[in-house]
Amino acid sequence: MSEAFAFGVLGGTGLYDMPGLEVIEERQIPTPFGDPSDAFVLGEFEGRRVAFLARHGRGHRLLPSELNFRANIWAFKSLGVERLISLSAVGSMKVEYEPLHIVVPDQFIDRTRHRPDTFFGEGLVGHVAFGDPLCSSLAAAFVEAGRRVGATLHEGGTYLCMEGPQFSTRAESHLYRSWGVDVIGMTNLQEAKLAREAEICYATLALVTDYDCWHEEADDVTVDGVVEVLARNAETARSVVAETLKILPPEPETDCGCGVALTYALMTEKSLVPQETLEKLAPILRRVWPEDT
Repeated sequence: MSEAFAFGVLGGTGLYDMPGLEVIEERQIPTPFGDPSDAFVLGEFEGRRVAFLARHGRGHRLLPSELNFRANIWAFKSLGVERLISLSAVGSMKVEYEPLHIVVPDQFIDRTRHRPDTFFGEGLVGHVAFGDPLCSSLAAAFVEAGRRVGATLHEGGTYLCMEGPQFSTRAESHLYRSWGVDVIGMTNLQEAKLAREAEICYATLALVTDYDCWHEEADDVTVDGVVEVLARNAETARSVVAETLKILPPEPETDCGCGVALTYALMTEKSLVPQETLEKLAPILRRVWPEDT
């Protein structure tokens, strides 16, 4: 049996496990960037080999700004993951996107400040295309899966990624709405950037829990409110993930371009890149720079 786990799932707030996964093992994966959020739970789901990681650690121990995004994505890549499903709680910035709804965004706005979000540097310059930051093929599978299981799911939209850990001020919330933002969260942008650099298809199921603090007739967002809504929405989210894994073909489609993102992205001649950097990024660079070249 192949060692590779071609499908990855990142569980967000309130989603710390994956029911239905036939667990083979739990594995701690050391990386050149430090430790990932938790041990990876490796197993099979409907005949698909899946790697699951609780983004904030089981028990929710890590702030969004404390997440080791590079370690998480590097570890997924080292396991052979080609398609990465993200689950995350978000606030809605539009009245029609109600709590318990699911949004499949296709754009980002970055409002973070303190987070490493590239594998490049240390003698290697790379610039991946990021105009379309989420995998269109994986997002399409989410939408089809949502329809099959009867979820209230919205296709497309802009996810504003804020620093946190505080929720928005009312002035910020109204500003973001004036920008036409659809949902607001604290985690997905860095994952998307790093997944693109690692040539992994990445898309997110954004689970609406609240209206941030802009809605005059709704309560301001609170932790207990988020957790309560997520508990009600968790089963729907898991059903969408399960159906998505059934829909996706064994091999990733090539039209999205995610799997070849580095083809024209590396600017530094390989002979000039420090050996330490090449070794550090070996799983990510292997397709474009095989180790024997």
